[in-house]
Amino acid sequence: MASDEVTSARVDSWIWSVRLTKTRSTAAAACRAGHVRVNGERVKPAHALRPGDEVRLRQAGRERIVVVTRLVRKRVGAPVAVECYVDNSPPAPPREAVPVIAVRDRGAGRPTKRDRRELDQLRGRLGMGPDSDPEHP
Repeated sequence: MASDEVTSARVDSWIWSVRLTKTRSTAAAACRAGHVRVNGERVKPAHALRPGDEVRLRQAGRERIVVVTRLVRKRVGAPVAVECYVDNSPPAPPREAVPVIAVRDRGAGRPTKRDRRELDQLRGRLGMGPDSDPEHP
């Protein structure tokens, strides 16, 4: 099967082929934005990838670190994709560790005093009113 042997592949195509991104255009955009590094250097989407290269992909607030073991040019199934790289990524943080972000609806206007107090309480800040003085319980 000499036709299956691939000596190099585009980095954006490989990232998509092994299912690290959902689409190839997303992989190419990540390369152009500087979120993909191969052996420590930022690369363009057409950079040639070889077995043994370390690929760092930053996405969704976390960094994926993989070492290329096998090159593929076409998208493969998940069981085959896992065999194409060694995942050295740090474990994802548990969902409980992700802080809650206060979000206001667009166009809701300026927050009221009550809204601001609720936001401050959610963020863990003490208010500045007389009821929040830590010296006078």
